[in-house]
Amino acid sequence: MSDFAAVADFVVVYVAEAHPTDGWAMSNNMDIRQHRCLEERLAAAEMLALHDIPCPILVDTMDNAAARAYAAIPDRLYIVMDRVCVYKGGPGPDGYLPEEVSDWLQKFSG
Repeated sequence: MSDFAAVADFVVVYVAEAHPTDGWAMSNNMDIRQHRCLEERLAAAEMLALHDIPCPILVDTMDNAAARAYAAIPDRLYIVMDRVCVYKGGPGPDGYLPEEVSDWLQKFSG
């Protein structure tokens, strides 16, 4: 990300927990249950922030408006320029390819 700080702003949008302990849990899960209210989702995002995420973390609403608008579950990468989506990565985990974003930004920045 720091390579492109002059041409792009980066954000993480925290959406519904992909692997809650009371849902489709995985063995290496953090202890995060399905969010029942915005306060729980905000608390989970704060836990994420403890991992030195190098950009702002935004939090989706409880009606999952961002996740629906961007088909962001389980995860996805986008580049938005002047309010237009110019890059839409595939759905994660297989379609989560940061190197494609890096390549796109490299070409854009010349």
